[in-house]
Amino acid sequence: MSERRTGPAAGGDRREKDRPWLMRTYAGHSTAEASNELYRRNLAKGQTGLSVAFDLPTQTGYDPDHVLARGEVGRVGVPVSHLGDMRRLFQDIPLERTNTSMTINATAMWLLALYQVVAEEQGADITELSGTTQNDIVKEYLSRGTHVFPPGPSLRLTTDMIAYTVSHIPKWNPINICSYHLQEAGATPVQEIAYAMSTAIAVLDAVRDCGQVPPERMGDVVGRISFFVNAGVRFVEEMCKMRAFGRIWDRVTRERYGIEDPRQRRFRYGVQVNSLGLTEAQPENNVQRIVLEMLAVTLSKDARARAVQLPAWNEALGLPRPWDQQWSLRIQQVLAYESDLLEYEDIFDGSHVVEAKVASLVEEATAEMGRIEEMGGALAAVESGYLKSRLVASHAERRARIESGEEKIVGVNVHETTEPSPLTADLDTAVHTVDPAVEAQVVEALRRWRDTRYQPPFNHPRPCRALERLKEAARGTENLMEATLECARSGVTTGEWAGALREVFGEYRAPTGVSSAPVAVAAEEGTALAAVRRKVDLTARDLGVGKLRFLVGKPGLDGHSNGAEQIAVRARDAGFEVVYQGIRLTPEQIVDAALAEDVHAVGLSVLSGSHARLVPDVLDRLRGAGAADIPVIAGGIIPNADAGRLRAAGVAAVFTPKDFDITGIIGRIVDEIRKANKLDPLEVPA
Repeated sequence: MSERRTGPAAGGDRREKDRPWLMRTYAGHSTAEASNELYRRNLAKGQTGLSVAFDLPTQTGYDPDHVLARGEVGRVGVPVSHLGDMRRLFQDIPLERTNTSMTINATAMWLLALYQVVAEEQGADITELSGTTQNDIVKEYLSRGTHVFPPGPSLRLTTDMIAYTVSHIPKWNPINICSYHLQEAGATPVQEIAYAMSTAIAVLDAVRDCGQVPPERMGDVVGRISFFVNAGVRFVEEMCKMRAFGRIWDRVTRERYGIEDPRQRRFRYGVQVNSLGLTEAQPENNVQRIVLEMLAVTLSKDARARAVQLPAWNEALGLPRPWDQQWSLRIQQVLAYESDLLEYEDIFDGSHVVEAKVASLVEEATAEMGRIEEMGGALAAVESGYLKSRLVASHAERRARIESGEEKIVGVNVHETTEPSPLTADLDTAVHTVDPAVEAQVVEALRRWRDTRYQPPFNHPRPCRALERLKEAARGTENLMEATLECARSGVTTGEWAGALREVFGEYRAPTGVSSAPVAVAAEEGTALAAVRRKVDLTARDLGVGKLRFLVGKPGLDGHSNGAEQIAVRARDAGFEVVYQGIRLTPEQIVDAALAEDVHAVGLSVLSGSHARLVPDVLDRLRGAGAADIPVIAGGIIPNADAGRLRAAGVAAVFTPKDFDITGIIGRIVDEIRKANKLDPLEVPA
């Protein structure tokens, strides 16, 4: 009988292992109570840190009963409307001993204030609190879309938080410079490095110049800056990217800010591996994609992530179940505890291949950082539209490579034949669904909170006084954290806190990058795009109009606009006149725009799961306005059963991530316009 050998006989002396990275699962849904139960289960399974997903109303500063929150409450994260919700979210979880990452940006100061007050109520020493608030507003303007305020006030909120935490919560990472979503929005490795580093420079310059942090403490500020990055399936290139990140960060912090301590200059980052590359087709392939992407940020000791969270195999289908998240956690645990990865020094030192690639990335990223500096820095490059237009163009180029087959994706545009998968035999149970009744429950709970906060221990004027104090501070120059803490203790709600600051700072609509994006797909005779352009021209002629008009709408709070932007750009290149007003629109606004612009079709893009409520609302409003003949097309992460219900409700066509051929989608939209206008089908050769 064979035995499993251990010790020296199995291959030499055992080496002492490094400590593993923090292992997280990005989680939260429905209610604070349900999410608390999920967190405690995950910690019991060996997760070593929490990563809190907040729902879109919380992220964008709205209470659950706001008109824009319809259909969004508890969908992609947990709703936290006030101190009571935060208490329930972390009930029986000792915050002093828990490392908590919170994916929150525009409302980061508010959520950190709630977290601090709950910790104080637990009896914690807040100087011992450890964790991270994402708090990178620049990438929100570029890719994720949960910004609220204009760039200037947003940077002030970030600066105030950094100054406060350095003095009061010294173990906290007050900002996570986040290149993750830049890659999701199409950034190349060079762009990802350059845009993230330019953002970090903008933040550190603001802290240095704000007068709240003594010059001798800038090392403490730099030492608490962390990054949140993306790792794609090209894992050699991604590993080199991380080494390049570290090299540039070391140089910038030493030369620009004079940081002498190498420990403070260390590039500290957490990672979630790429979700953009997960496929709806043959989703079981996502498991090996996730593993390869994890290797990119763990193989190199000198550039190893400090914290890792992995998506689940079925995220292109919908919200993962607890079992799916457990699978992703176990992937990390097998690598950390069963393999010998943590026993060695950096295994890439001395590789001329790696060194050449890293040097190339450093050179190109440094050059792009120089261009951004010449424009006036990251915020100026956001406001001019430069950064957004470059991302839209890069994403369009990538989509074109996929459609042409130059970039191969197994199960999507190559090796598409497959055996039936037991994992997706019943697609409707392969993902977690949020009960639609949850929203009404959360709204009712919020109303009870508003009613009872005026009773002891609160008294009626207290929330009002706290909000007036916040607005007074916002009009001046003082640090906003103390006024925000007063709001948290006074029972103020998320929507009230953000609403008070909206009164002072205003709101901001970021550039879409669509109009300035260059053509990414050729339209020469004989190409697919040329055939679609011919269909567009013929249909416009048949309808007696100069151009077909197509409205692309983003209803609700879902700010992931990549898909909508790519559809808008391709429709423009196919000859449509495109109406695209950006993100965060109500169904009423979308219908008003469709009528005002006299469009021939409406396309609705929703990735947050709110399609079941928002898309039928648009249909009903079009019918009520006498415009039922305008075909409505829906796209996004839409489960099969929901797609069937949308079609039954009157949606002309539904597209999901498996539909990667954007030119083909535009052709289908033309077909639906012809059908709606009772025109004969066109047979135009591709």
